[in-house]
Amino acid sequence: MNAPALTQMDRRGFLKLATVAGGGFVLGSFVRADTPAGLPTESVEKAGDLFAPNVFLRIASNGAVTIVSARPEVGQGIKTSLPMVVAEELGVDWKDVTVVSGPLDPSFGPQFAGGSVSTPMSYGEMRKMGATARTMLLEAAAQTWSVPASECVAQLGAVRHTPTGRILKYGDLVGKASTLAIPDPGSVVLKDPNSFSLLGTRVGGVDNLKVVTGQALFGIDQKRPSMVYAVYVKSPVWGARALSANVDHVKTLPGVRDAFIVDRTVPAGQITGLVPGVAIIADSTWSAFSARTELKVTWEAGAFPSSSWEGFAGQAREIAAAGADAPKVKETRRDGDIDQAFAAAAKVIEANYSYPFISHANLEPQNCLVEVVGDRADIWAPTQNPSGAQKIAAEVLGVPADHVHVTITRIGGGFGRRLDSDPVAECAALAQKTGLPVKLLWNRTDDLQHDHYRPGGFHFLKGAVDAQGKLSAWRSHHVSFGSNMGADDYPARFVPNYLLLNSSLENGVPQGPWRAPGSNTYAWVTGCFLDELAHAASKDPVEFNLALLGDKDLVSDPGTTGRAYNASRMRNVVRLVAEKAGWGRPMPKGSGMGLGYYFSHQGYIAEVAEVTVSPKGDLRVDRVVAVVDVGSQIVNLSGAENQVQGSIIDGLNAAWRQELDIREGHVVQANFDEYTMLRIPDAPRKIEIHFAKTNYPPTGLGEPALPPLAPAVFNAIFAATGKRVRQLPLSRTDLSWS
Repeated sequence: MNAPALTQMDRRGFLKLATVAGGGFVLGSFVRADTPAGLPTESVEKAGDLFAPNVFLRIASNGAVTIVSARPEVGQGIKTSLPMVVAEELGVDWKDVTVVSGPLDPSFGPQFAGGSVSTPMSYGEMRKMGATARTMLLEAAAQTWSVPASECVAQLGAVRHTPTGRILKYGDLVGKASTLAIPDPGSVVLKDPNSFSLLGTRVGGVDNLKVVTGQALFGIDQKRPSMVYAVYVKSPVWGARALSANVDHVKTLPGVRDAFIVDRTVPAGQITGLVPGVAIIADSTWSAFSARTELKVTWEAGAFPSSSWEGFAGQAREIAAAGADAPKVKETRRDGDIDQAFAAAAKVIEANYSYPFISHANLEPQNCLVEVVGDRADIWAPTQNPSGAQKIAAEVLGVPADHVHVTITRIGGGFGRRLDSDPVAECAALAQKTGLPVKLLWNRTDDLQHDHYRPGGFHFLKGAVDAQGKLSAWRSHHVSFGSNMGADDYPARFVPNYLLLNSSLENGVPQGPWRAPGSNTYAWVTGCFLDELAHAASKDPVEFNLALLGDKDLVSDPGTTGRAYNASRMRNVVRLVAEKAGWGRPMPKGSGMGLGYYFSHQGYIAEVAEVTVSPKGDLRVDRVVAVVDVGSQIVNLSGAENQVQGSIIDGLNAAWRQELDIREGHVVQANFDEYTMLRIPDAPRKIEIHFAKTNYPPTGLGEPALPPLAPAVFNAIFAATGKRVRQLPLSRTDLSWS
């Protein structure tokens, strides 16, 4: 029998579920692998037939299984995949499992979602959790029958005694199991992955039906009794305070309850707290949005009122032209004799690459719901970082962090933006002032003009190949905006002569992590320039890059990542993607193939794009082939394919269309009519995904498949047209040919 259809729990609801009379057997979290020596191996208190507190798993006396998903669901499928891991080791039928979302609680351990770390951080722990429960149920059955546990097997929610064929369902064993001591984690035997029956199969998302039928899962859906609605208007010029506003007039408008100025509560330029603005409180979203159109504010100038993208580009060119000894240039790394290598080179080429600031463009705009009662607060928020939201709210409200309860809602797109909790700070301040539950909603203009953007950047490159056609020297001058200082040192792992220079431009642009931070642009710059060098060496790009990767298995480079780079894994995916794509076959004029590969967020990914460009310059991406090595186990095949497909389309979207223009200290674009997104006809006609399983721990998939897409497409465009594109977005470049 299925458990009750629960999808979301606050703390009170969870405790109620865990203490249902005659309920079940709740297993606390076991020791983590990194627990310091000398600490207890479990933190469990017995309460009747329950184990608490660190509760993830509940087995009811009717056989229903409830598994708590404690990390935010951002569309990456983690709410389905991690409970699948528990269910696999537990040995239950997936149809008997109900997954519920847990509130922010230290009992659950880390609860953020970002950096594709949910799977690598949780996979082993979830396996042990399911296996520990299975071990205890086996022991409970063995004691019930007075037989050795070694004679018992667990499968599909029941224990069978092999010699006699007797069967006890899990529900019949919860009373006995609740009396047993939790075994030492080291003694628990995990399943042989070859026996997995759930992991690696296609499983639909646990919330799919609720999403497509419009049930209230997302932050934007949340409601509370007596709730009021708010907008929070900030200066278009970052960091500016409101000097005055016609709030008295706004208060007279239909449905408006209040309007007031909020002065600065964080230092100028800080983006993680409550920035200054003007609030409007109303009886409905429509009333608040309508009143906003009549709000008139006089803003101060701001810290960088004259900043612009064209100005940044001009400064970058001036700094690069000034040379390595200029005051604003920092030598970050030097290997070998770079000057001698260039002097002895057979060919030397130079190229400048640039990319703009872009927005996260989440489909669900920023929102939050906060209710403050005395020195306590409840928050409902689509946040990737619930502990960060709790901390910011506590700071704004002036209360201890443990007085702030956070319910994590489903998220309609994050991509790193919702790791920052500025909307929570705004909403908490307004709820405290009004004394009512407040729902804050940003509009699309707020989202675009007050995002924490993917940084733009400029790369001034010089590379050399020797007489044998091998890469012999690499010089990079990266001019950035502070948050992405330090260009990727990927070539330094393989090039004996390497020089990296860095410069930072003063700016007031709020910046933050954007899907596959750093890698999303470094892969494009590095992958395209390597393609330029391959052609300069008269080498096939696949063979050139395989030669670059060398013949070692591990390439250690403490100067970059501090950990070994597995060159053999990368060689494998490059070879395999070339094979699967049919690399080297003749292509008609105007068509071409391009290679992109990258190591990002512990994943080794290679992609080949096949494109057609018409003589007029119209681009069509005909096919993308991806080979993905994220370790030994694909948890949910359906979810994994979805993540790779989404990364490829998102990567194409960013590379082809997205661009923000900055003028006079603010973003110009205000909505999607000005900020162009990829449309369905522009998506790749075909995406082929091949997972290369390797004997390494499973890693995440939300980000690593995005970085190789841009270099693959741009290199394919060069193969098709002979045109080398060195600026993003692609839409800025005329691709016509004859």
